[in-house]
Amino acid sequence: MTTTTSSKTEQLHKIARDYVLKGLGKLNFDAIPYADNVSLRAPFCPGGSEVPLKGKENLRNQWWAPLPSLVAGCDFIESYVNAEKNSVAVEFHCNIIDPACTLRVIDRFIINDQGEIISQENFLDPRAVTNPQNGAVN
Repeated sequence: MTTTTSSKTEQLHKIARDYVLKGLGKLNFDAIPYADNVSLRAPFCPGGSEVPLKGKENLRNQWWAPLPSLVAGCDFIESYVNAEKNSVAVEFHCNIIDPACTLRVIDRFIINDQGEIISQENFLDPRAVTNPQNGAVN
């Protein structure tokens, strides 16, 4: 990452925005700057949020694999950078195809000095997908 504070802040905001709009929103895993040793905690991972999924290729093969058939697109809302300039959180809506719903998501990323995501945690209520008849309404 660059050395100036505003450059770091801008880079972190760009990573978050690009994750939503160019990565997840366009269903392009390769547009997401994951480090090879990335760790992901997410409700939709095999072990849920409590058991992190580790490694870029594990993310691609286990967590990402079903997403292209589920995600209709994403709407970026806002991103937030921490005081240390090594972490960014992004708020967005993720539009799901079936069951048709919108997930309200906040993802938190820790970014290394090379501008790669080394840690990601998804915060969302999955009930609109896992239990649509009783889940959240659009």
